[in-house]
Amino acid sequence: MPEFDTRYKIMTWESARQRLQTAQQHGQRVVFTNGCFDLLHAGHVRYLEAARSLGDLLVVGLNTDSSVRRLAKGPGRPLTSEADRAEILAALACVDGVVLFNQDTPLALINTLKPDLLVKGGDYNLEQIVGRPEVESWGGQVRIIPLIPGRSTTQLIARIQRTTPP
Repeated sequence: MPEFDTRYKIMTWESARQRLQTAQQHGQRVVFTNGCFDLLHAGHVRYLEAARSLGDLLVVGLNTDSSVRRLAKGPGRPLTSEADRAEILAALACVDGVVLFNQDTPLALINTLKPDLLVKGGDYNLEQIVGRPEVESWGGQVRIIPLIPGRSTTQLIARIQRTTPP
């Protein structure tokens, strides 16, 4: 494996469950978040860094291409394949693991991984966060991280479309 190959961070549900369970047994705090992360931008990076700062390990649940399409994120989405999105996320120093999920919500993955902390962006309120009751039921916490104004994939796509010649 080359020195900087970070693809080992892309895990199956079972390998992630085992790694997180071991980390928790050693007193480490596991943070979980999820999303599409299509066209990774500075807002995503700052969000992930803030999430990681809340614990010892950050695991990102990543929507598969088919689940992104079902979420109706927009025509032609995702722009970047799930394999590329996973590899880009895994390359970030603040991300300790990436796990793909094909379901419409990350609930089954959250129940499998049992994180200590569930984190979502400021475009959610506590009542909207999938997995909140479950995480709180095993003593975990849920946090909302404010979004960085003016940083969104939708805005980025719109700007690209405005500047791309026909």
